[in-house]
Amino acid sequence: MMLRMLASQLKNAPSLARGMAAGRVIVGKERSRPTSKAVMQLTESAAKRISELLAKRREHEPVTAVRVGIKSRGCNGLSYTMNYATEKQKLEEEVVQHGATVYVAPKALMHIIGTTMDYVEDDLASEFVFHNPNADASCGCGESFTVQQRTAAAAS
Repeated sequence: MMLRMLASQLKNAPSLARGMAAGRVIVGKERSRPTSKAVMQLTESAAKRISELLAKRREHEPVTAVRVGIKSRGCNGLSYTMNYATEKQKLEEEVVQHGATVYVAPKALMHIIGTTMDYVEDDLASEFVFHNPNADASCGCGESFTVQQRTAAAAS
């Protein structure tokens, strides 16, 4: 008896007979979604220098960004690489800040997360500097670094 009454109510209710709604509608102010944090941060001076380098390189080829990666070399194991990029490759992360675009190579991703890229100039040198919270040690000249391998037991 109860089942027949429920079936007749469903038949007489057009919105329920077609199916339930997938979600609800909220009228009014839109809630903002949390923004995702970039893989690495660029300082204004780094972005300015990247933009300058790209502008100069565009005189010869159609580059769109700088690609940052890592390579096994140096006294301490890993070293940063920077190259011009004409397009974003598969699985690369794109960082766009202060008008400059940087692609992060997939192999470098886990070593670069949280890094801030800066550009500094003084009387003796001008260079990009990577402030990497994942680096456990670096060599005396500062060109290579090492990242401690974390085991599953240490991570928990």
